[in-house]
Amino acid sequence: MNNNLIIVNLTRFIALFLMQVLIFKRIALGWASFNYINIFIYPIFILLLPAELPVALGIGISFLLGLCIDTAYDSPGIHAGASVFSAYLRYYVLGFLEPKGGYPLNSGPTQFKLGVTWFLRYAAVFMLIHLFIYFSIEAFTFVYIVEILIRTFFSFIFSMLFVTMYQFLLDPKE
Repeated sequence: MNNNLIIVNLTRFIALFLMQVLIFKRIALGWASFNYINIFIYPIFILLLPAELPVALGIGISFLLGLCIDTAYDSPGIHAGASVFSAYLRYYVLGFLEPKGGYPLNSGPTQFKLGVTWFLRYAAVFMLIHLFIYFSIEAFTFVYIVEILIRTFFSFIFSMLFVTMYQFLLDPKE
């Protein structure tokens, strides 16, 4: 990774952490008995890490991000666990969705580099995995599988809305 890519990813790490903690943590969507909507944008950081980044480094960085989010949310290890598992599975998702020409070197898998359709498919699969893992760890039992699936579905819709807006408005080139 070159210095510019490190600076871009460090800036993205800080910006997404601050947005998640200062803005999206405070957003409560739903009504009295329907509080199934959480908006998570911090997985964008993991999503946009360079494709050729070593697995161990990606998992370590994801753990650090999840730990920072856990500290702000007072959730002992839930975000860190979901981030680590998602980062690990990210390499399989990238392998499954790899374009014919491979991934561009020294850049994240963005819609700018790989196209809108590819990016939306990749982001949707990744966010579904991340949210399902997060809500499964939070419930800590599959007795609540219906609630886990409902929370995953509604949080996925709103989180993907913000992931898509982030990608199209800010359109990271790295």
